[in-house]
Amino acid sequence: MQRVLGFDTSTANLSVALTTGDDVVCERVIHPDESGRPRHARELLAVVEGVVDEGGGWDSVGMIAVGLGPGTFTGLRIGISTARGLAQSSGLPLKGVSSLRALAAGSVQASPVLAVIDAKRSELFAGLYKGREEVWEESVGPPGALAERIRGVAMPLLAVGDGAVRFRGELEASGAEVPADEDGAHQVRARHICLLASDAKAGQLAEIKPTYLRRPDAELWRERDRGTTSGR
Repeated sequence: MQRVLGFDTSTANLSVALTTGDDVVCERVIHPDESGRPRHARELLAVVEGVVDEGGGWDSVGMIAVGLGPGTFTGLRIGISTARGLAQSSGLPLKGVSSLRALAAGSVQASPVLAVIDAKRSELFAGLYKGREEVWEESVGPPGALAERIRGVAMPLLAVGDGAVRFRGELEASGAEVPADEDGAHQVRARHICLLASDAKAGQLAEIKPTYLRRPDAELWRERDRGTTSGR
């Protein structure tokens, strides 16, 4: 059974794992630095090499998997470009996995799991899953709109992720259950990126792209600045 190297950079945490089937060979989670800045750009490659070395070297790796988001623009660009580079240099197949789906996969229970990632700008990335089935298509929007949608669900659901922690009040008031802030279910784990990659399709490297769901801030700022300039 081939080993899968997977990593996710969709949130402020960096997670890298090596798995064989359902077994985790090695996994590391790197949290932001003291200033709150993610360590993706500085530490991703080093952590990947450390995990691979601990697992027996690159000869033992049969596939690479990466989280596609949605999540932070910079984090996703770093993660996916790194995954492409590693796949190209090693000749290994590369598969992309939804970071929201991986987040939901960390909670094993009968009721639906609402995966919620903080999208900043007072918005949330969200997707609802029951097992490996997608119940709601991934979306982005304000907490109030998500809370209203939750009220329409006939059965209890569990909300996990840093977005669920940040907007706990709104989601719990709508009927969702949110685990304690320190619960590990709120983290996107690379082990689930690896496990879900078995069901994903391998494609050309150019086809492995970030899932943004909305336009980057930089584009909006440029449009705003052009509009201000033209109005003078």
